[in-house]
Amino acid sequence: MIKFFFSTGIFKLYLFVCLVVIEFLATTTIHIEAMESVWDKANHFTAFFVLYFLLTFAYKNLSIIVKFLLLLAFGLQIEVVQSFIDGRFFSLLDVFADSIGILIGIGFVRVIEKKFSRFLT
Repeated sequence: MIKFFFSTGIFKLYLFVCLVVIEFLATTTIHIEAMESVWDKANHFTAFFVLYFLLTFAYKNLSIIVKFLLLLAFGLQIEVVQSFIDGRFFSLLDVFADSIGILIGIGFVRVIEKKFSRFLT
């Protein structure tokens, strides 16, 4: 049963859902109280930490650099789109928080891979 939760197919589904939800939350003009009450940089850090984790287990053959660049491009895309939305703006600090989330995600994934290697093959 635990092997199912570590299958690449399920991680691809999780990744797709997260990408859609993050894109919606980042570009909506709807005010979501729960999201606004948390420090914005923590939202970025958490989102990209989770995205790195999911991307790693969904696409195991991608290198760390490729995963980092893909997620960084996604973060930049969000910021560019936000620059065209009233009340939103482009923020390099958000991209920095995204990058920190990815980097911490890299370390976390390495620990997970060592601990659960028998389930990840």
